Amino acid sequence: MANEKAIANFKSILTDQPDVSPAIAALSTLLDFLSNDTSETIQGLEKNIKSVVEGMNQVDCSVTSVKSACELFMRFITLSALDHSDFKECKEVLSVRGAVFLKRLINARAKIAKFGQTFIVDGVKILIHSHSRVVYETLLAAHAVHKKFHVYVTESAPDFSGKVMYEKLVKAGLSCTLILDAAVSYVLEKVDLVFLGAEGVVESGGIINKIGSYNIAICAKEMHKPVYVLAESFKFMRLYPLNQMDLPNELKHLCSRVNSAEHPLIDYTPPSYITLLLSDLGILTTSAVSDELIKLYM
Repeated sequence: MANEKAIANFKSILTDQPDVSPAIAALSTLLDFLSNDTSETIQGLEKNIKSVVEGMNQVDCSVTSVKSACELFMRFITLSALDHSDFKECKEVLSVRGAVFLKRLINARAKIAKFGQTFIVDGVKILIHSHSRVVYETLLAAHAVHKKFHVYVTESAPDFSGKVMYEKLVKAGLSCTLILDAAVSYVLEKVDLVFLGAEGVVESGGIINKIGSYNIAICAKEMHKPVYVLAESFKFMRLYPLNQMDLPNELKHLCSRVNSAEHPLIDYTPPSYITLLLSDLGILTTSAVSDELIKLYM
């Protein structure tokens, strides 16, 4: 019953607070569950939290970022269990650490926006794909300091999340053009750089993101346009896919919105097509991701 209530809480956050990413919604749910859990041992608590995580991974949302953020949270539980033999003390430490971790996650977008806006200069033309909260915040940060630039936004079929992004940018007063997904190679000729969000960043430095990201990255490299990926560090994953078929089935989410069984709603972009990663940890090369993952899981 407690697990069902936690999943319902998670769904409620996603519905009522669309600006909150699924990963942050998941961690908020876990922290609330932690404070109300009646387990008497660390093993029992860990088992219950794993059950909630499994439930959240079944929800129709970006399960990639939920999976990576929850893995980090579970790592904190393991560390706390090693440091404190008393369960009550361990649980209190977990709550404090979890709150600090959540605060860091919430502040991550602002840090990335600060890095990202330095790449935006007057007159620049930017191509973006789908809907990304961190890309949106970065563009708004540049607009707030009166930089003049134009944004091309893909429609991003089949759910047309790019249209949502376009409408938000126009409402915020930015200069934008909505384009067909098939028009990417045509538009790239007059674009200066590409900003991509990410649902997950794998060990190689490649990314898992909305389907079509790989196509854009290939075209951009052919036309010598830089591709900058904006992603929070909680999206860094201990995963090493070699190609599209290597993506785990549990990450191929949102099948209900895809009218074909031949492809999921995400694809994998190898690191060779990415210029730099802009993260709350700093501006990174793709090869630095594995080092950062080691630090996160030490």
